[in-house]
Amino acid sequence: MEGRGQSVPADALLTLLDGRRLSPAQRRIAQYLLDHMPDSAFLSSVVLARRAGVSQPSVTRFAAALGFSGYPAFRDALRDIALDAPLPVQPDTPGPDDGTGNPMQAAVAAEIANLQALHELLADTRVVTELARELAASVPLAVLGLRISAPLAEYFAYAARRIHPDVRCLTFGGSVVFDALLHASEAGGKWLVGFALPRYPAETVQALRFARQLGMRTAVISDVRFVPFAGEADVLLPAGVGTRLLFDSHAAPAVLSAVIVQAMADADPVRASDRLRQHERLSAGQSVFLDR
Repeated sequence: MEGRGQSVPADALLTLLDGRRLSPAQRRIAQYLLDHMPDSAFLSSVVLARRAGVSQPSVTRFAAALGFSGYPAFRDALRDIALDAPLPVQPDTPGPDDGTGNPMQAAVAAEIANLQALHELLADTRVVTELARELAASVPLAVLGLRISAPLAEYFAYAARRIHPDVRCLTFGGSVVFDALLHASEAGGKWLVGFALPRYPAETVQALRFARQLGMRTAVISDVRFVPFAGEADVLLPAGVGTRLLFDSHAAPAVLSAVIVQAMADADPVRASDRLRQHERLSAGQSVFLDR
């Protein structure tokens, strides 16, 4: 399954980044540059740092990690790459993530930028639809999310159960998660959906690795493409997280979760409709919800 085709500038930037060991801050910078090419090639280090949610020295170290003498030399290379794209946006063009307004507004603006990047990712619907067909056919379907990723895993699993006959949500670590994955595999499960948002629990990576050892395939929702465990994912879908508040905010991963469930329903509409009708009958009979 292939993701969305990159633009020429993004392809060239990916080549520049290939094989580099990047810190978490540097991965955020790389992701921002990729998501906003070609206009990101014209940003100052200060503006790039603000928009990527990192410090200005992190941008300088990022340039050095790629083998450049400093950020000016790196930006010159980016500008050469961007010449392959039509009508680059100038660096001072106002945007929702410019950091204007009070800190609360800045946090919301950063999430708007994350949602815009997700919007661009989904321009090619195959990014999700091909995966969703595989997930819909996996019975059971395992869903993994530990620590701060657990609520998103539970949300995804709760919604997916309405349209899928056997969804198993794993929000616990330790050796028990290995037992649960083994049982899912023995029952015929072919896929594990994993939520791995920062900070990344080591147990999440261990579980992904174990699932692949069992012959299961893994679809991972994380914040950037350049996560250190990318090799453990058969499909990696990036959805940026907000970093302007005390704790990260997860608007884009939540929307992506809902999009995947929708695509799963579309992949098997008869089963989805039957299950939804059954759920509505059960809910009405037990007075689960208040009347509107």
